Amino acid sequence: MTKNYYNILGVNKKASKEEIKKAFRRLAHKHHPDKKGGNEVKFKEINEAYQVLSDDKKRTEYDSYGQVFGGSPFGDASGFDHSGFRGAGGGFEDIDLGDIFSEFFGGGRRSRVKRGRDISVDLKISFEESVFGTERKVLLNKISTCGTCQGSGAKTGTSLKKCEKCGGGGSVREMKRSIFGTFTSVVECGACQGAGEIPKEPCKECMGAGVLKKQEEVTIKIPAGIENGEMIRLSGGGEAIPRGVAGDLYIKIYVSTHPVFKRSGNDLLMNLNIKLTDALLGSEYAITTLDGNLKLKIPKGTLFGETLRIRGKGIPVGGKKRGDLLVKLNIKMPTKLSRKAEKLIKELGGEGV
Repeated sequence: MTKNYYNILGVNKKASKEEIKKAFRRLAHKHHPDKKGGNEVKFKEINEAYQVLSDDKKRTEYDSYGQVFGGSPFGDASGFDHSGFRGAGGGFEDIDLGDIFSEFFGGGRRSRVKRGRDISVDLKISFEESVFGTERKVLLNKISTCGTCQGSGAKTGTSLKKCEKCGGGGSVREMKRSIFGTFTSVVECGACQGAGEIPKEPCKECMGAGVLKKQEEVTIKIPAGIENGEMIRLSGGGEAIPRGVAGDLYIKIYVSTHPVFKRSGNDLLMNLNIKLTDALLGSEYAITTLDGNLKLKIPKGTLFGETLRIRGKGIPVGGKKRGDLLVKLNIKMPTKLSRKAEKLIKELGGEGV
């Protein structure tokens, strides 16, 4: 399901950049995981929403298609996209992160959101689909959140209880002996995976894990104008993980070649062979475009290699305007002439043509 980034930040679709930034600062203070009562999953959602809505290009794509396409927004193991924390020109250029987070860092070790594995798939589409956009359904065999317990691991109608092994702390002390002596370290509790809670009664479907391997059908919206080699990212479409957030699904698009058309930026290119007499005297040719058939007027005195422009028949730009169709004219010279044709050409030669 597509996330509503405006609802996540509590702003409307017409909100200005300043309003979006203020909403992010307020919610970041409230939900940061190192703050008492903070929420790691919620904080990740807020971060993700801000990165999209604070970037004009990403916001336009999101408003048009409900998601963001292209680019390489890979995050680290914590699930955060650090491209949003870049310097000048970046998503947080006007925000003093020290001002936001200083109250949370007391020199201690920061907890990290556990994140599932990312998945990448290749998808081949036709040239026409790349121009006009399409939808594809892909069947994936992956680790997903249990639909019965919704990832809690608990049997329906039951609740969670404090983990007995770690006492609810989520971590345990581990002692190891070596030739240098005994070392003690604090590690994540294996019984509750660091959550501090376990099901009173485990879910029968996933045996209390909260996740299980199954086939899942994913709908992929491919935007109009996508280029060969571009990557689409579906946040949360990767593998799930117990007591954590799902990874992302990355779809690399491969566009089939077309026998007639080639792409040049937002324009389409094609060649058209015309007769010598039509180049000299002018004519009209019926051509087939990706939008259907139309008639192209060849002006008198057309030169070899001349290009005619048909506006608005190219690649969609931003879901509104379109590029143009450029038709390169190749004058087809006759290889054999009849006696009558030779006579006429000689007469033209006498006229200085």
